[in-house]
Amino acid sequence: MTPAVKVLERDGAPFELLVYEHDPRAPAYGEEAANALGLDPQSVFKTLIARLDDGRLAVGIVPVTGQLDLKALAKAAGARRAGMAEAAEAERATGYVLGGISPLGQKKRLPTFVDASAEGLARLHVSGGRRGLEIALAPADLIRLCQARLAPLARI
Repeated sequence: MTPAVKVLERDGAPFELLVYEHDPRAPAYGEEAANALGLDPQSVFKTLIARLDDGRLAVGIVPVTGQLDLKALAKAAGARRAGMAEAAEAERATGYVLGGISPLGQKKRLPTFVDASAEGLARLHVSGGRRGLEIALAPADLIRLCQARLAPLARI
């Protein structure tokens, strides 16, 4: 059981766990999950950690079909610029390994932003806290549990 699953169980929010066999040669974790589970890629979101120009880390959650717009994330977070955090830094801050970083149950509470496209979905999918584990849940529950804000973050 991962910290992400514990958060959901403690809260009582409805969710579903989806498990697949992770291929270590897969070039993109989120796309691998969508393909392996037969999910609409626009409903599968990746969790990315960025460093803002003021030194803070922030979480951007965007569909795997797009890229995180770092300028949009910086603006949403009240910063001027953002760049992707180093892998080791992201893993230390979240307590998860790359490819398994969940927005839920992170070691440190980071400012979190979800791409506005999530608002139109009945359910979305995020990492469950390890490679090969996805969580399906309502976008509103994800936003509430992460104390996140919606913002246009994705470049498709």
